[in-house]
Amino acid sequence: MLKKTLSIIVLIFTLNNGYSQYKQLSANAEISIITTGPGKVLYESFGHSTIRIKGTNFDTAYNYGMFDFKAPNFLLNFTKGKLLYKLESYPFHYFVRSYQADGRWIKEQVLNLNQKEKQQFYEYLENNAKPENATYLYDPFFNNCATILREITETILQEKVIFKTNHIQEKKSFRTLMNDEIPWNTWGSFGINLALGSKLDKIATEKEHMYLPDFVYSGFKNAIVTIDHKQENLIKTDRYILEFDELKVKTPNTNPLFIFSIILLIGIHITYSDIKRKKRTKWLDFFIFFSTGLIGLLIVFLWFFTDHSTTPINFNFLWAFAPNVFVAFLMLKETPKNWIRNYVIGLILLLCIIPLIWVSKIQQLPLASLPFIILLLIRFGSLIKFLLPFKE
Repeated sequence: MLKKTLSIIVLIFTLNNGYSQYKQLSANAEISIITTGPGKVLYESFGHSTIRIKGTNFDTAYNYGMFDFKAPNFLLNFTKGKLLYKLESYPFHYFVRSYQADGRWIKEQVLNLNQKEKQQFYEYLENNAKPENATYLYDPFFNNCATILREITETILQEKVIFKTNHIQEKKSFRTLMNDEIPWNTWGSFGINLALGSKLDKIATEKEHMYLPDFVYSGFKNAIVTIDHKQENLIKTDRYILEFDELKVKTPNTNPLFIFSIILLIGIHITYSDIKRKKRTKWLDFFIFFSTGLIGLLIVFLWFFTDHSTTPINFNFLWAFAPNVFVAFLMLKETPKNWIRNYVIGLILLLCIIPLIWVSKIQQLPLASLPFIILLLIRFGSLIKFLLPFKE
């Protein structure tokens, strides 16, 4: 009987160990929040956040920022707002080597945890890293490599952790926070601000500020955790792993403001000449209507036909009006139909709404678009007054 009982105990122990998927971390293991500096590519402009677990004989990065350019339908899914990112775990020295090659700094914040909490972090991340769990639907503002780190920490520590907010001196909108990270007069900044709607102009809560790695860093730095009924700093150690000067993205010579200013000057010159000779330059009108209509179609597509959370209600349609793409071909005629005059008056009224949208901060349109908007007002006004005769 004793022999049989011992056999059962051994079998249970063996099964338990067979099903145990996780290493047991020692009290000396470290769980760290890793924050990196920005890179030169647009999607690297905001820096990056990841988690490091360092134990006996292993040192692993748990990186929620992985995606595959070569994945099937990557560009289509990206456009439609169905971009899948995944968590990958790999040796931390590979992570460091990558950022060292790019000259980007890395900061490490070691969390103040007991052994049980360290084990919970480790098992949570290992479970998430399984192929069936690793993939998630990415959102650049609400579900990304930065927001996930706070969520994990709150899931594991629950009411024991408090993320204080006194380090945030000024609450900003999502757009302002984003524009603080990207030089405004670049094509990347122009494109993002053109594509994203008024939801981005909502003031972000303290928690929502942490969609950016810099605010993950400051948020964890100012957080507190309860240990043995006493409140202590959540961060035990704060140190540099790599220390470089922050990379700065240079504004290109052919920047949006420069290009649109040149277009404005050319448009003013042609319009002035047209008024003097009382003849309309049809190719300029085609260019203006077709280009604004094409951009308008893109705005409509992103607004109504994708799953992007921040592309709806985009007031850039006030100057990039989708029907213009069809009217453009009518503007190639010597004398367009009479209703075109009323249509152009409608476009002028839409343009007059833009200052109200801008001043009221309902939506901040791309600043570099201002010269082009001025050109639209000048050209449309001259069309009504001088250049669009009625058909008899």
